[in-house]
This record gives sequence, structure tokens and C-alpha cells, in this order.
Amino acid sequence: MAENGNGSVKEGFEMPEIKYTKLFINGEFVDAASGKEFETRDPRTGDVIANVAEADKVDVDLAVKAAREAFDHGPWPRMSGYERGRILHKYADLIEQHIEELAALDGIDAGKLFAFGKAVDIPGAIRMLRYYASAADKIHGETLKLNGAYQGYTLKEPIGVVGVIIPWNFPSMMFFLKVSPALAAGCTVVVKPAEQTPLSALFYAKLAKEAGIPDGALNVVNGFGPTAGAALTSHMDVDNISFTGSPEIGSVIMQSAATSNLKTVSLELGGKSPMIIFDDANLDMAVGLASAAVFFNKGEICVAGSRVYVQEGIYDEFVKKVIEVAKGWVVGDPFDPKVNMGPQVDKVQYERVLKYIEYGKRDGATLLTGGKPCGEKGYYIEPTIFADVKEDMKIAQDEIFGPVMSLIKFKTIEEAIERANCTKYGLAAGILTNDINIANRVSRSVRAGTVWINCYFVFDADAPFGGFKMSGFGRDQGMNAIEKYLQVKSVITPIYNSPWL
Repeated sequence: MAENGNGSVKEGFEMPEIKYTKLFINGEFVDAASGKEFETRDPRTGDVIANVAEADKVDVDLAVKAAREAFDHGPWPRMSGYERGRILHKYADLIEQHIEELAALDGIDAGKLFAFGKAVDIPGAIRMLRYYASAADKIHGETLKLNGAYQGYTLKEPIGVVGVIIPWNFPSMMFFLKVSPALAAGCTVVVKPAEQTPLSALFYAKLAKEAGIPDGALNVVNGFGPTAGAALTSHMDVDNISFTGSPEIGSVIMQSAATSNLKTVSLELGGKSPMIIFDDANLDMAVGLASAAVFFNKGEICVAGSRVYVQEGIYDEFVKKVIEVAKGWVVGDPFDPKVNMGPQVDKVQYERVLKYIEYGKRDGATLLTGGKPCGEKGYYIEPTIFADVKEDMKIAQDEIFGPVMSLIKFKTIEEAIERANCTKYGLAAGILTNDINIANRVSRSVRAGTVWINCYFVFDADAPFGGFKMSGFGRDQGMNAIEKYLQVKSVITPIYNSPWL
């Protein structure tokens, strides 16, 4: 039995055993050099789940040293791509054997829906890993046509030691979004998971060793950004940083990379994505997609369609229907299969979302539904909808990362495009229309890295993902992602007595 966030008891579910709480360095679980630990808490209740080893600079140095040794002298980059791929497929096989346990870890650590984790999150992470496992032996350069009696070709070589810093909203998917292509390329990796959600990353480290990934090729250091994260981004022996998080921290990471060894950086920095709904759209589909686009995962998703632009001809009917849907969303224990939305990840995020709801009221937006905490304990917030939102309001400009929808009425296509682009972000956008000409025009006009037409949240390992503007640069997913972890080398030799050039 397990107690849910509102104090009731649900049959048939046992909390997962917390097996791994230390740092994973050079193939072993070890305590932090300082002996320090920090608490990871259950957002359903606020209670401590476990104390986890806290890395600082000394521990990061050890992890990077192990990764550097594994890259410079170990077997991983010296294996054929085929052999690396076989090991990564075995890694995926092992994860498949633990889907329920891993979904439960993300449920108690991040407040994610257990049923969704089992059906989508963990299987999606496995598919990501298999995609890059299959790509490991398909990395190749080009033959060059040089001007003169020379032969030229390019090599694509693994960049070296990669530092990966991942967020807390999708702990499993984000781990494999970055680790999979880096390992497939032949790099070695040091991962710093978010301090809010370290548990599944440590489990993945254990399974990596079991799969046969050599010691030092994958290391996990739990800790905080200003200490462990800063030590990783400034390290002179780290060749690349891949980060997902806020623009503010992304800027700090770029400065750190620039003032250390000019390591390459890729950044995915969130968004304030527009959902643009035209008069000719299927209204019920639009209501369903718009609701899911901001309330899914309790709004803790970088591509949340939190700015909902509705054309004036269907605006009133849309508002009526979307309020009904929001009121029907069940908020509660993420292990209850009847629940649509769990708690915010921690107290800090919970208070941030509530603060932005107050900003919306203060700035003159009309609160249509929600706006309050719910439950007797834990970090639960009602699905919240504001109308009469202006572009200069904080709720329209800032990434809230919570279940808060801003409704905005528009008249013309030109107005919709202008308003959609009225943001510092450019990660994603949604367009709902039955007119192919509108869809084509708007999709080419909106400055965003991903545009969904008559759908939303459609992710695939083969579809590159990343942002424009302050949503960052570089791409995850697709073969574009593996290129981040490779360097191109030109090799040129003279040709003597060749019958052709």
C-alpha cells in the first residue's frame, strides 16, 4: 500500500527500494570525498526519500579524471561502432527489465505520473538509446575532391570527455537524450543530474556497468549547480558541455566554458511556446490539445504551450470548453491511475508557480479557473487559466514551468504571427487549422525550433529538437545530435603517378 498526496491509501503498489544514493565514479559507487549528503524529497508529501551523496569540486575532478583516462587509454573509443552499438543495445535490454521500478523512482522523486512513466517515459528513453546504438556504426566522413595531385578525406572523431547537466522535469528521457549520442560517438561522459531528481540516474549508472560499458566511460555525480555543476563546466579536461535548463544558467555555462578551455557547448534553455488556434480548427481537438499542452506533466515541460492564441470567431466557445476541461483534470497522487496531474517537483517550484499566479492577478489578467493549491500536503496546484492577458504581462513573457494557461484573442494571421514571435524564446509552437496555406505560412513565420501542426508533444528520436533565440542552440535527437559529440578532421596526402585526379 502507498499513501497518496492527499492522505488516502491506495492498494496494490509498493514503493521502490532506494538502492543507489552514492556517486558513481570509474565504475564504482563511492561516497563524496567530503562525506556530505543532501536530501531528495517526495513532492507528494514533502517528506525525505533518501540522503544522497553530494559531489563538489574534488569529486568532479575524480570523475573527469576517470572519464579522461577511459577516453585516452580505455577501450570505449577504440571499439568498433558495431561493438559499441551491441553494448548499448544490451544496456537498453537491461532497462526494459526494470521499467516499473524506474518509473516509480521518477514518480516519487519528480511527482511524475507512474502510469505515464511506464507507458511512455521509460520506453521513450529506451527507444532513444536504441536509436543511437544503431547509429554507432554509421558515423563516417567524406572523400574530398582536391585541386591538385592530392587525396583528401575527412574523419569524424569523438570529441572527448562530455559533461552532461540535465533538468528535473524528465529525469530519464533527458539522461538518454544526451548520454546516448555521446556514448555512441565514442565519447566518455560525466553526468550531473538535477539535485531534485538524482535517483533514476544512479540506477542507470548501475545498469550501464552491468551492460558492459567500461569503467570511467559513464560517471554520475549528484550535486548542486554552483559547486558540482560549476566544477564540471570550468574543467580543463572536459571537451564539451551539453546542458538543459534556464537561460540564466546557460549564460553562466557559456562564460565558464569561454574562460576555461573554450570547450564546445550546446544549450536547450526552455521556452514560452505559442499555441495558435484558427477559426477553422476542429474546436474539440483544439481544446484537448491546448489543455494537454500546458497541463501535461503539471506544466513542467520546456515546450509547454502556455500562450494560447485563439481567433476571435471561436474564442468564446473555446473559453467555455477549456474551462470545463481544466476543471475535469484530476490532481493528486501520481501513482493513482485516475490522476491527470501530480505535484510540482519541490517546494521552490511550487512557490514559484503560485507567485506567478499572483502576478497574473496583480497585472490585470482575469482568472477563469484554478489558481489555488490543493490537497492537505505536498506541492499540488490546480490547473489555472487566465484570460485578458497582455503581451507585456509577466505570465505572458516568463517561463513559469507550471500549470498556468494564458488566453489571448486575435483577429488576423498577421497579428497571430507577430504576437507569437513576441518573446525572447523560440523553442516550439503549435498551429491548429484545416487550411494548408495558413499552416505553411505560419509555420515558416514563427521563430521556433519545432512547429507542430494539428498535433502537439510529438517527439521522435529521428526529429531534431532545439531552440531559436534564447531557447538555446544545438540540437538533441536525430543524427544532428551525434554531430555535437564529433570533431571533423581533414586528412590530405599527395598522390604520385595517378591516372586520374
